[in-house]
Amino acid sequence: MQTTHSVPLLCVISLLGIASASAQSLPDGENGRYTLSPVKDGVVRLDTRTGTVSTCADAGNGWTCRVVPDERAALDTEIGRLQKENESLKTQLAAKSDVAPKLKESERKIEIPLPSDRDMDRMMSTVENAWRRLVEMAGRLQRDYGGKI
Repeated sequence: MQTTHSVPLLCVISLLGIASASAQSLPDGENGRYTLSPVKDGVVRLDTRTGTVSTCADAGNGWTCRVVPDERAALDTEIGRLQKENESLKTQLAAKSDVAPKLKESERKIEIPLPSDRDMDRMMSTVENAWRRLVEMAGRLQRDYGGKI
């Protein structure tokens, strides 16, 4: 009878041994350095020291982990490239402005031509017509309201 009870006990101990062996084959360790999260085909591993994320799976001949591309690294690379390009463009712009002839303050003045006599006559005619219409309108208003304005 003791033999029948020891068989299930041996099975449980064997299963615990297999479970601990499979847990040891996962890429976990180094005093809690990695945090593992189960996914469909394996685990996602976060390196708590570097922030690197990897996907790990059992490829049949052992566990392999592949680093997940980091968008932040790509953004940092692009920012660095744009900063270098910006500095290059600033340098080019400064070089062009040094080559361009510098004008004296007196040479920068904008000259506006005076109106011709014909333009002045047209303007005076327009003002006279507007004044005449205004006076006529004031006269009509006084007549319509009997001089009470």
